[in-house]
Amino acid sequence: MTVWDDLVGQDRVQEQLAAAARDADALVTAVSDGKALDQGSKMTHAWLFTGPPGSGRSTAARAFAAALQCTSPDRALGGAPGCGFCDGCHTSLVGTHADVEVIRTDLLSIGVKETRDLVRRAQLSPAVGRWQVIVMEDADRLTEGAGNVLLKAVEEPAPRTVWMLCAPSLEDVLPTIRSRCRHLTLSTPPVEAVADVLIRRDGIDPERAHNAARATQGHIGRARRLATDERARARRAAVLKVPLRVADVGGCLKAAQELIDTATDDAKQLAEEVDAKETEDLKAALGGVAGGRMPRGTAGAMKELEDKQKRRKTRTQRDSLDLALTELTGFYRDVLALQLGSTLAIANVDVQDSLDRIAETSTPAQTLRRIESVIACREAMDRNVAPLLAVEAMTMALRAG
Repeated sequence: MTVWDDLVGQDRVQEQLAAAARDADALVTAVSDGKALDQGSKMTHAWLFTGPPGSGRSTAARAFAAALQCTSPDRALGGAPGCGFCDGCHTSLVGTHADVEVIRTDLLSIGVKETRDLVRRAQLSPAVGRWQVIVMEDADRLTEGAGNVLLKAVEEPAPRTVWMLCAPSLEDVLPTIRSRCRHLTLSTPPVEAVADVLIRRDGIDPERAHNAARATQGHIGRARRLATDERARARRAAVLKVPLRVADVGGCLKAAQELIDTATDDAKQLAEEVDAKETEDLKAALGGVAGGRMPRGTAGAMKELEDKQKRRKTRTQRDSLDLALTELTGFYRDVLALQLGSTLAIANVDVQDSLDRIAETSTPAQTLRRIESVIACREAMDRNVAPLLAVEAMTMALRAG
């Protein structure tokens, strides 16, 4: 098992990263031996991974980070870095390597303060590994100010520091940053490849794995959750009933409210799992006593944590809503395929009756307008329109066709 095994359906990207890891290994060895560096090296100090959701951007970055830290003795015999078994590979993949920092946010954005702290750390030399690696999974969430802070570090990196930024597209990253990174584009992996990894790595029943991979159209993370989480399957089933429930105004408003309520429940569930522990841990760190008053001067820290938890709850609600809208788009995409007699594989075969019913009672033009209304709802929420208002407008548009 190598570090690349979880990188599904990305052979070209894997080849490029493996070649860069070999050159990086040779570069470190050359520096240690006092030899001249290879000017044609495929290794560079900053990388930008882009691709649609579920394509494996962060998986590719973490696998590359592990390959850079590989300490397998086979390298001296011509073996490729990234064995997957040595201490460097293992600790990088599980997130405990001292020189691999993985940055992911459950908030709406990454601010200047967090970025400055990260840039400060990136200037340090590796503590135990061969490289200091910073993996930023949500580079598209950098604020403009944070992006400008990061730019300086990417322009003038420390000698053994590697930045790996992940974003959905090039347009989601500041032009000044992306121009200083080597760009790798990942594609949506094939459904069969996703099903295979669910069966092989997660031990999921083959039929369920194939159904989940097909329903999510190659999104690895969503496919795994759908195959393993009964609650996720129930939520998806409720979302796919929406097109049949918007026959009248009352049905539209009720369906919209239920979508919002489901997203709110998801956010509440996460808060219950995480917030209480975070609050207790911070109180203990600040010297608080269970059931007693907090020491003086700690109110600011507690307020900062509350604000962070509130922002996280907002993002969780929006992410849940966005997932529901993605599933609705997939539903109408299947309807359009049926209406046009396309040979395109149907994703939502488990609701074939609903697809047939909508396809028979509407026209392709209506279906396209419905898809556009779902897209418009997503764009409205990106502009901070009140979620309930945006979803109600969408369900009314779905009814009108």
